[in-house]
Amino acid sequence: MTTLLDILDRHGRRHADANGIATTPIPGVMSFRVAEPSGMSHAIARPLVCLVVQGAKQVTLGVRDFSLRAGESLLISADVPIVSQITMASHTTPYVSLVLELDLAIVAELVREMGPAVAGTAEPVRVDPTDAEVAGAALRLLHLLDRPAALPVLQASLIREMHYWLLAGRHGAAIRRLGWPDSHAQRIGRAVALLRTDYASPVPVARLAEAAGMSPSTFHQHFRAVTSLSPLQFQKQLRLIEARRLMTAEGASASSAAFAVGYESVSQFTREYGRLFGASPVRDVKTAREQVRAA
Repeated sequence: MTTLLDILDRHGRRHADANGIATTPIPGVMSFRVAEPSGMSHAIARPLVCLVVQGAKQVTLGVRDFSLRAGESLLISADVPIVSQITMASHTTPYVSLVLELDLAIVAELVREMGPAVAGTAEPVRVDPTDAEVAGAALRLLHLLDRPAALPVLQASLIREMHYWLLAGRHGAAIRRLGWPDSHAQRIGRAVALLRTDYASPVPVARLAEAAGMSPSTFHQHFRAVTSLSPLQFQKQLRLIEARRLMTAEGASASSAAFAVGYESVSQFTREYGRLFGASPVRDVKTAREQVRAA
């Protein structure tokens, strides 16, 4: 019988890029296949669930570390800055996982149908054993990769089923907050979407607060509560992460990457880059490229 590991491993071997990421024709669904432990990767994650089916990884949010292994799932229920690292992988037993970006429209629709939320934690990052129903729905969804004619007909119902089981299971309480009408999470999400779109330009706090439907002081408070960062810190990390991608993936120089993401001073860019990534842009990019060549 074909397992979730079989499908993900095969898809990763065929389609993974240098970082082990393999997109799929299913919106919001991707697989990871990495054949050796990795360095640290910085990102501002979107709400998602990651099902680890082989190997292990560690995710850090602020001062908290989360370790997860095969059979466990990572839930990220807010746009938060994380540092992740593959800690267990080899060429014979690679790290393999499935990532589903949460569809907030589906979450909101299901929350209305499922009724009041159950009690539970509101922490934006958590690790729990993968529910059997979630894994089962994921397996049926990925089976469609070998049946492209069935994808447009069946994928929407299976993605909805995955969201249902996530809401009904261990992760439910945290995910339901994303679907509460006019909740703080939804309001801050509108401001986050604005920052993600206009990260290279100055975005006044008043404009962000207006998008969230809050006063500037209330907005600051709730933005930090949801994302763990101030709006300025959030935008700065978006800029630096995108600049790193431009340098490592597209070969941009440090100065051109700095200007492309909105910096007016290369020296300021270099200082802030070093504080986030622990090395200067030139040294960091050289190390990243050496790791890719070695892999």
